[in-house]
Amino acid sequence: MTGDTSDDTRTEIRRADERFRTRTPWLDSRHSFSFGPHYDPANTHFGLLIVSNEDVVAAGTGFDTHPHRDMEIVTWVLAGALVHADSAGHTGVIHPGVAQRMSAGSGILHSEKSDTARDVHFVQMWVVPDTEKITPSYAQHDVGVALESGAPLVVASGMPRHRQETAITIRQEHAALHAARLAPGTAAASPVAPRAHLFVARGSVELEGAGVLGTGDAARITGADGQRMTAGPDGAEVLMWEMHATLG
Repeated sequence: MTGDTSDDTRTEIRRADERFRTRTPWLDSRHSFSFGPHYDPANTHFGLLIVSNEDVVAAGTGFDTHPHRDMEIVTWVLAGALVHADSAGHTGVIHPGVAQRMSAGSGILHSEKSDTARDVHFVQMWVVPDTEKITPSYAQHDVGVALESGAPLVVASGMPRHRQETAITIRQEHAALHAARLAPGTAAASPVAPRAHLFVARGSVELEGAGVLGTGDAARITGADGQRMTAGPDGAEVLMWEMHATLG
């Protein structure tokens, strides 16, 4: 991991249909970066973000118990409910408007299941931690009411300047996740950072200097300086990573 001082603004658009895809009878998963059997040496990460998966898990099914270590895993549900259980004794039910973080640290086992009533649709994002082998931990926080303001919200952060405003804390002092739920025609700005990753979880936005991004599209911005994004006619929900370091 190295500090990042990029200041020339460059925007790379990744379209929804360009993502890798995994399909099974119970899972439809789209991967923004190399993941599992899908490998592209030119697309393994952006900044500190190494996974951004959009998953639909069929009702009553899900990921059986499996291991993780030394990873900060943030989950954002778009529809349905996701049931979490792990080997440290943490349990939780995550639904739209609730941010969840699991710090895998020195090693943890967990499962993620849909409830029995309906499919669950969520985005899961992994960033590398700034410290290895920490004690595993878990947190979730309901930010649904705050999202309705339309202003970008700091959902998860390890940056010192966010200590008084973040919903949940991650063990990465150089990264923060912002979320914005925009009404039609309203606007917000991208984070100002050497690296910013914008993912349109639903709806569409017109991004300054880049054009229209639809559902599932992403922008990888180097030298992000607060580009304006304006929601399309159906509004938008956008997840934005602010990153001040990159994998070396």
